[in-house]
Amino acid sequence: MSGTVEGTNSLELIVSNAMKLPGVKVDRNEFLAKTFANRIGSQELSKVLEQGPIEAGIDPEKINRIAKSLIERRTLQSSGASFAAGLPGGIAMAATIPADTLQFFGVALRLAQELAYLYGYKDMWEDDELDLERVRGELILFLGVMFGVGGSASALKVLSSRISQQVLKKLPQKALTKTFYYPIIKKIAAAIGIKVTKETFAKGVAKVVPVLGGAVSGGLTYASMKKMGNRLRLSLHESVNYTMSDLENDLNVIKKEMPDIIDAEFSEIEEEIIDSQSQTN
Repeated sequence: MSGTVEGTNSLELIVSNAMKLPGVKVDRNEFLAKTFANRIGSQELSKVLEQGPIEAGIDPEKINRIAKSLIERRTLQSSGASFAAGLPGGIAMAATIPADTLQFFGVALRLAQELAYLYGYKDMWEDDELDLERVRGELILFLGVMFGVGGSASALKVLSSRISQQVLKKLPQKALTKTFYYPIIKKIAAAIGIKVTKETFAKGVAKVVPVLGGAVSGGLTYASMKKMGNRLRLSLHESVNYTMSDLENDLNVIKKEMPDIIDAEFSEIEEEIIDSQSQTN
């Protein structure tokens, strides 16, 4: 239990500090306008800004290609940032978190926001303030997918798909948070937090040899950031043309991967989603 709590806390500390780094915040409208300005007309661009690319009718395959290109670009940037942070004298935003770890998460969180906006997520910021509930929810769920935490990709697809969104909107937020969302997020946070602790130790040892430490840190970041970005891209892409069969499969994966968090109330939500969809067919 203590390990789980410690893992959760360490991730929240890292995320909250990483989000304060310059350049991590993504302005949704600015990002979408810059991304699609030379690809579509002004009238279509207005729809993209208002509704999101998917709802505005942009071809999902086109969005997928843009997402792949974005991941390549961010991966190269993260490699350079990590090398600089890996050298002695790197400035840490929090005394307990190495600068390279913080920068790595900063790049990951920026990439997660951009991919989310490409696939229709609403703005996570309001008047320059980040919605803390969404940090503990969506952003940590994105990180769970990026780190490959078991069950997180299925959870993301269930929560993102149109099939289940309509039913989930009808449920009281408190019930949804308690029975479905929060337990999954908690497990992801704990799992990533524990991984971060191990990786942080390894990177700390690498810094004993300054130049080598920087090179190793940059290489690891390059390899892992690309893989992480593509995991999230694939999950978001698969949630676009989501079928009833996909939903049932993902609910089964969640039950298998996270049996300790599934209770009777989760089963009721599952049945309501499936019943609701069956009635519309």
